[in-house]
Amino acid sequence: MDGLCIVVPIYNHRDAIAGTLAKLVVHGLPIIVVDDGSDEPTQQTLAALAAHYAGVTLLRLPVNSGKGAAVMAGFRAARARGYTHAIQIDADGQHDAADVPKFVEAARAAPDAVILGRPRFDDSVPKARLYGRYLTHVWVWIETLSFAIPDAMCGFRLYPLDAVCRLIDSVKLPTRMDFDSEIVVRLYWRGVAFRSIETHVVYPADGVSHFDMLRDNMRISASHTRLVAGMLVRAPLLLARRFAPSRRGVAAGGRAQSWWRTPERGSVVGMALLAFSCRWFGTRFTSAWLYPIVGYFVLTDRASRAASHTYFTRLAHASAPCATSKPGWRTAYRHMHAFAQSCFDKFVAWSGRADSLRVRFDDTSAFDALAATGRGALVIGAHLGNLEMTRALALRDARIKVTAVVYTEHAKRFNSVLSEANEEFANQLVQVTDFGPETAMMMQARVDAGELLVIVGDRVPPHDAGRTVDARFLGANASFAQGPYVLAHALGCPVYLLFCLKEGSEYGLYFEPFADRIELPRRDRSSHVAAWAQRYANRLEHYCRKAPYQWFNFFDFWAQSNGEPRGRT
Repeated sequence: MDGLCIVVPIYNHRDAIAGTLAKLVVHGLPIIVVDDGSDEPTQQTLAALAAHYAGVTLLRLPVNSGKGAAVMAGFRAARARGYTHAIQIDADGQHDAADVPKFVEAARAAPDAVILGRPRFDDSVPKARLYGRYLTHVWVWIETLSFAIPDAMCGFRLYPLDAVCRLIDSVKLPTRMDFDSEIVVRLYWRGVAFRSIETHVVYPADGVSHFDMLRDNMRISASHTRLVAGMLVRAPLLLARRFAPSRRGVAAGGRAQSWWRTPERGSVVGMALLAFSCRWFGTRFTSAWLYPIVGYFVLTDRASRAASHTYFTRLAHASAPCATSKPGWRTAYRHMHAFAQSCFDKFVAWSGRADSLRVRFDDTSAFDALAATGRGALVIGAHLGNLEMTRALALRDARIKVTAVVYTEHAKRFNSVLSEANEEFANQLVQVTDFGPETAMMMQARVDAGELLVIVGDRVPPHDAGRTVDARFLGANASFAQGPYVLAHALGCPVYLLFCLKEGSEYGLYFEPFADRIELPRRDRSSHVAAWAQRYANRLEHYCRKAPYQWFNFFDFWAQSNGEPRGRT
């Protein structure tokens, strides 16, 4: 990409800089090294390296002024030399220089955007530093009223120089460790777009850190105070940007995104609040954080708010009574808060605090009878309540192994958080993208070994595009997955339903028989599948009425399988 250079700020990283430059020069880009008032030995090393590499330019600041000052000096120098874009990367070897081409390609695709590194840490990262990052992430999301900046602290990023130099020439920016987060927030306020790229980050065992625990934390706190004040002034404009029509979720043909491809929400919030706040401040404090976060979602996510309204409208107009308020802002808030609480409880359960979540079996007879046989079974649940409490089944009977079958593309980020909380999480789930022959064979082996496989019946795997069947649900036709019933037929095993509802301070677990075996004769197979789907829809409707705020499908569930609205049904 023409017009692109690399800016490397350095302060006394004499031992690491040679290796960093050796990994950067192979990409053939001009490099500007900004010496931020380093000591004499480092200056000598830099002078030798600049003489050795033809493409390296050395810029020296007379006194140490801070990382931010060095980076801004590098940007001004790069722009004065005619460059249009600059990659910022630290001198200490933390960042993977092999990812430079990925940043270049991203800039080609979006030349006006800031390309941010999204760190993938290994075991070398200090846990305090890892968890501490989440607090800054949350503040940045609040300051931008957006999740457009997934990580504001990684020092590996690419800037369009016109936009960044206009900012640094017109606004007094911090010059030390608070620089990286403040500059991206202020660029976002100016309407600059952001993209992110995953990149490997390490903490060298012999690395030198210039982070001053007291002074830099005070600077960062002051920065966030300024930015929050600035956000309050700009809030109407920032919210207007969020409310503005967007093409996100619209397919190439102009249709709404298919409902089975809609990802679960809340994972980013979970990554910050659940991983950081729960570990450091406890469950009670973290639970209080959910209220303002949910308020933000209700205000800014029209699609989920509209889906919630549709759901409660159908509940209200269905024949049987349902104890909910009139559909509107109040029901949307309670609905989304219940979802946030469910995510929080999942994290609590997998982070070793499961004893704080009480689970009550409504009737254990069906489960105890199955456990006594030693047979495996297929268990169909829903995005209702908290299926994570299926762990209680294994806790009740040590002979039972419970495995969740999850649809890979719906909750990648949140599942990764649960995996970090407890390494056993990954061992108790299987990720699938469809219900094809390979999936069926894998599940057959598990059922034959006596496992309980838990799947959901109110979502479709991403690649099972047209494999749905209509069933009446809350007074109208809705598309349900065929997969659970076709799979049950192939496995030839008993089928049960499982629903786990939050009831006051405890969870109620409802485990009930569905079929000893599901038979799907070749003749008129589709009508048999439809009949089983209708039986499932009837039970799902029963439990939705029992816990109306705990059904967590925030999209138009009654749309056609191609994503188009059905019209009047």
